[in-house]
Amino acid sequence: MHELSLVASMFETLLDLAQAHDARRITGVKIQVGALAGVVPEILETAFDSYKKGTIAESAVLTIVKPPFTVRCRACGSETVRDDFVMACPACVSTDLEVIHGMELVLEKIEMETDDPPQTS
Repeated sequence: MHELSLVASMFETLLDLAQAHDARRITGVKIQVGALAGVVPEILETAFDSYKKGTIAESAVLTIVKPPFTVRCRACGSETVRDDFVMACPACVSTDLEVIHGMELVLEKIEMETDDPPQTS
C-alpha cells in the first residue's frame, strides 16, 4: 500500500507551502489521479483522512479528479477516450498508441487560509 507513502510525501509539500504562505489552515486539496497511475483513489482518500488528523489540514477536503484515459494513435492520429484498457485504435486497429491522459498523479490545487487579503488576477 504505497498510497500512505504518497500521502506522507504530499503532506510534506502541503505543510512546507502552508508555512511559506503563513497559512493558518489548509482547507482543500485537489489532485489528479489517472487510471494508469498505479494508485487506488479510495485508499489514497482513506490515507489522506488518517494523515491529516492533528495537522493544520485536519478539516481539509480532498478532491480527486480522474482524468479520462485518452490515447492517440501514432499511425492515423486519431485520439480516443477509452473506458477500457484495450490498446488498439478503434479507427485503424493499430496498436501503436501513445497515452495522452491517464498516467497523471498531480497535486493540482491547495486552498489555505491566511491573514493576507485575497489576490485577484
